[in-house]
Amino acid sequence: MRDPHGQATSQDSKLSDQNRSKKLKRIKQVSKPVTRREFLNLIAATSGTAAVLGITSALGMIPSSAAASVPDLLKLSSQKKKAVILGAGISGLTVAYELTKAGYDCTVLEASHRAGGRVFTVRAGTLIDEIGNPQYCEWDDEPHMYFNAGAARIPSTHSNVLHYCKELGVELEMFINENKAAWVQDDNVLGGKPIRNRELTTNIRGFMAELMGKAMKDGDLDQPFSDDEAAIVINMIRSFGDLNSDLKYTGSDRAGYASGDYVTHTTQHEMIKIRDLLKSNAMRQVISDNEGETGPMLMQAVGGNDNIPYGFVHKIEDKIKFRAMVTAIELNDKGVTVEYDYDGQRQSIDADYCFNSIPSHFMPGIKHNLPAQYAEDMKYIRRGVAMKGAFQAKERFWEKEGIYGGITWTNQDIRQIWYPAHGIHKQKGVILAAYDYGNGMPYTRMTQEERIELMISQGEKVHPDYRQHVEKGITIAWHRMNHMLGCSARWRVETPEEERIFANLQAPVEGKYWCIGDQISHHTAWMESAMQSAHFALAELDRRVRAEVANA
Repeated sequence: MRDPHGQATSQDSKLSDQNRSKKLKRIKQVSKPVTRREFLNLIAATSGTAAVLGITSALGMIPSSAAASVPDLLKLSSQKKKAVILGAGISGLTVAYELTKAGYDCTVLEASHRAGGRVFTVRAGTLIDEIGNPQYCEWDDEPHMYFNAGAARIPSTHSNVLHYCKELGVELEMFINENKAAWVQDDNVLGGKPIRNRELTTNIRGFMAELMGKAMKDGDLDQPFSDDEAAIVINMIRSFGDLNSDLKYTGSDRAGYASGDYVTHTTQHEMIKIRDLLKSNAMRQVISDNEGETGPMLMQAVGGNDNIPYGFVHKIEDKIKFRAMVTAIELNDKGVTVEYDYDGQRQSIDADYCFNSIPSHFMPGIKHNLPAQYAEDMKYIRRGVAMKGAFQAKERFWEKEGIYGGITWTNQDIRQIWYPAHGIHKQKGVILAAYDYGNGMPYTRMTQEERIELMISQGEKVHPDYRQHVEKGITIAWHRMNHMLGCSARWRVETPEEERIFANLQAPVEGKYWCIGDQISHHTAWMESAMQSAHFALAELDRRVRAEVANA
């Protein structure tokens, strides 16, 4: 039993003390009591990495988040050095910004009409430059009417992104990732009827906790908890899953109420049967989505995440050439020569150093004299095929359902619906209507009209009146986006051969050429990864420059 604030009653506490004593005796009687290691493995298997990180951090078993990795570059004085940076994505802009501060003469060549790469915000008038399906956004021109078609979330652990946002004056706000009031819709559960996230996750956690409670009694164990530790763990398991005094899950008011309110009698939702839960394809996604990078507090740039790359651009705008298509890269005795098409003419630039963030799958089409093995290794990296879609909503209908930000999950092709936390109580808003980050290829085979109809028809399974509320849909198939032809880099599995390829591509070529970007990262798809890749290359360059100065 629980009081209105969710606390155990005195009667329940007495039962808890009695049962705890019995369970402690049973734990001491097993041949090999539970170990911390095995308990953490169990937590990881059922609750995801965030739970393990939280426990191990609290116990002092892992260090806290690392500080920003911005290198302290040697400031050049009389000796001028030139650098050419290929691509005005996050990594290229980071390199250009840091080198400019240190006194280097920098030029950034960007093939597109905009900066940011996959940090791309859509708002009124934006060109979505998808090959074969160009679109201009026709949403209302209001500050809150935007959509982050690429990078959308900034974890609080991404110290370098936060460092630059502060340094460049990019204002941030909270991003709501998980919202227990949002929906989960799975055709395999309850006949496809959408249920609130809290209802599904509460039942899942209840059954998880019941399994953990049994494991505390029956595990194969080799290093014992103390009695006090075992008692703490049992109470934690009970609290985690809202189990009764017999460590059984019988439903919970955490799932919300089927009827009643704060001033009338309430009826608890019925417990969802475990067999129904096991049929859910969306269940694992719902549970694990707020783990790892999306586990910490999340943020976004006010007005759109493209304010981050343009924070750099405002500092080095005179260094950037847009619509400059690189055609050749030649390493020579003096440094590097890059040829490019600009303003209808073939031009070239000589530099001491070159930092290349061009997606590696474009490099076979660019003339270069990089080492043969290096060129072959660049072909190893693959690209994701993510697809996103969004609508302008005529009214913020989700707020009438008690949803303020967060994500609805479905096992349909659209996979997710995101509700904006910004612009609360405005008349209109922009809603993410589809996000397939695993395989966006089926969308490519559809016309724009077919994509829009799919998003609407599948959205109706969550919101029955969806069609009446949404308009002016846009779609972004990243594997068709001009100058990108792919989403984040995809390394395969870690093998000795892959490790060799990664090390080869990360290392400088002749001390004058570096490959950068999230494609040279063990954790792709994040702005933080691209920045750290840039910092790695800059630190290596700085080491060489300092050695030259010392030997001069």
